[in-house]
Amino acid sequence: MDHMSTFNPLIPQKEKLLPDYEIMQQAFVHLRAINHNLRRKILRLLEEHDRLTVTDIYIRMRLEQSIASQHLAVLRRAGVVKAERDGKYIYYSLDKKRLEEITQMVKEIARVKL
Repeated sequence: MDHMSTFNPLIPQKEKLLPDYEIMQQAFVHLRAINHNLRRKILRLLEEHDRLTVTDIYIRMRLEQSIASQHLAVLRRAGVVKAERDGKYIYYSLDKKRLEEITQMVKEIARVKL
């Protein structure tokens, strides 16, 4: 029997030095989505106005509708923006809970001592 692979709860375990790989991967996906100038502006706009339609966003930002929609799609896939249908309109808003989770992921990664 290999003594290296046996876990003994009576022996103190080393402090975990590396962050969980899945957490790092999730944080990377979210941060990559957020780390774009136009998407950060969209997030700030949504923070200021709570919820907006894509029309509100592209008019305020002076973008083409297709560009605003593409960036909103990236933010939705990353889970930082929610879409809610109200009649014929779709309203976009920040997923504040998800943004808090991302902040915690980043803090966990930053806490690692390398």
